[in-house]
Amino acid sequence: MMVTQAYAQEAATPTEEPVEGAIDAGHADPTAGTHAATEAGAHESGVFPPFDPASFPSQLLWLAVSFGAFYLLMSKIALPRIGGILENRKAIIDADLAAADASRQKTDAAIAAYEAALADAKAKAQGIANETREAIQADLAAKRSAVEADLSAKVTAAESRIAATKSEALTHVDEIAVETAQTVVTQLVGDVSADSVRAAVAKAKE
Repeated sequence: MMVTQAYAQEAATPTEEPVEGAIDAGHADPTAGTHAATEAGAHESGVFPPFDPASFPSQLLWLAVSFGAFYLLMSKIALPRIGGILENRKAIIDADLAAADASRQKTDAAIAAYEAALADAKAKAQGIANETREAIQADLAAKRSAVEADLSAKVTAAESRIAATKSEALTHVDEIAVETAQTVVTQLVGDVSADSVRAAVAKAKE
């Protein structure tokens, strides 16, 4: 609307200088006047061209074309590449997570096996210690019993020998007494028969 008014105003205003190329009316550019009118209207209105409402349709057209081209470029080239990179990165992360989980399971299994082996070793060590202690105690008890039996046998044998020696000694007491008395009497009064001395000793014992 403003372009038409400006063009009408320019057509109504007389120009001092002829337009270049207007001499040959048959070969004049039909769009020259339109461009001239548009530039004149823009300069006269004082509006920056991109903000001129008259240029909005072309701007919208080029915006739609640019947006469509950009959308096609992104959907056909950039987005598939980005999607492939993201999928590759996701696959790598999933593989790392799976490997980490497998390592964790192996570690848990190794820890469980170690704890089971340690508990088994402790149980075996405790059993061996108990068996060794019982064997030592049984050996000590057997040795003590053997020593006690040996000592008891030796004591019994000693007592038997003492009793036999005592009995044997008691059997010779009378003879010793007779011999001693005979020796003493012989030294005091002279020779004395053994029978008389034996009779005197027997009488003294009564």
